[in-house]
Amino acid sequence: MAAAARWLGPLQRAAGAGRAPARASGRSVLGAPPRAGLAWRPSRCGSSAAEASATKAEDDSFLQWFLLLIPVTAFGLGTWQVQRRKWKLKLIAELESRVMAEPVPLPADPMELKSLEYRPVKVRGHFDHSKELYMMPRTMVDPVREAQEASRLSSSVQSGAYVVTPFHCTELGVTILVNRGFVPRKKVNPDTRQKGQIEGEVDLVGMVRLAETRKPFVPENNAERNHWHYRDLEAMAKLTGADPIFIDADFKSTVPGGPIGGQTRVTLRNEHLQYIITWYGLCAATSYLWFKKFVRRTPGL
Repeated sequence: MAAAARWLGPLQRAAGAGRAPARASGRSVLGAPPRAGLAWRPSRCGSSAAEASATKAEDDSFLQWFLLLIPVTAFGLGTWQVQRRKWKLKLIAELESRVMAEPVPLPADPMELKSLEYRPVKVRGHFDHSKELYMMPRTMVDPVREAQEASRLSSSVQSGAYVVTPFHCTELGVTILVNRGFVPRKKVNPDTRQKGQIEGEVDLVGMVRLAETRKPFVPENNAERNHWHYRDLEAMAKLTGADPIFIDADFKSTVPGGPIGGQTRVTLRNEHLQYIITWYGLCAATSYLWFKKFVRRTPGL
């Protein structure tokens, strides 16, 4: 037993010596203080989430006020159309009163004509059929027919020309241009309507018309071929030797075999009510969606 103790003593001491470093090693890993040069830093997950939330809030705020511009702009345009409609109705009323007014003598001063467009005037004199001008292509102004064909997909409109003839005014001593009216294409040649070529002095009533500028896509006037697409009074007057004064003869001037008078189209487009409904409707719809999205915070919008 004593011998065994002597043999086991050194072994136990050796085993104990082997375990001691292991325990010491364990303490050095788990319980030792941090090494020099290393500092503890908190996790960045919380700060990143806060920054993302703030950025999202800023984006939502910008989007909220930016989208509000849509209903505000639509409301402004609708209000503007209300004012435009009032102006247009007033203009139509003035035009109708001017057209229905009693004819006045043609002013001797051409400058007065600038304020008399669509105003009926009366003149006395005779035509010079040798210098006819033709505004073409044109269709005949016929309110009754146009009202009947308004709902049809196709119409039987006949193409032709307006016959513009120099007219020497006896009392004023000037020559003006008179749109005698519409003739079909086959009757443009004056030889085909000799019966309608009025001779001698006549009394005439017509509406004052001013010069017009060429609209987009309208061809240029061709004086050599005597084809006129718009009223260029200076060029017409120079070609015929007349003054740059133009009137549309009324329907009562029509004679058998001659041009059909009364070819003044007195209409003004008034579609402002449609625009008012459109803009205010857009304002109401977008305001409702904006309220649901940003005020009530409805999911999915």
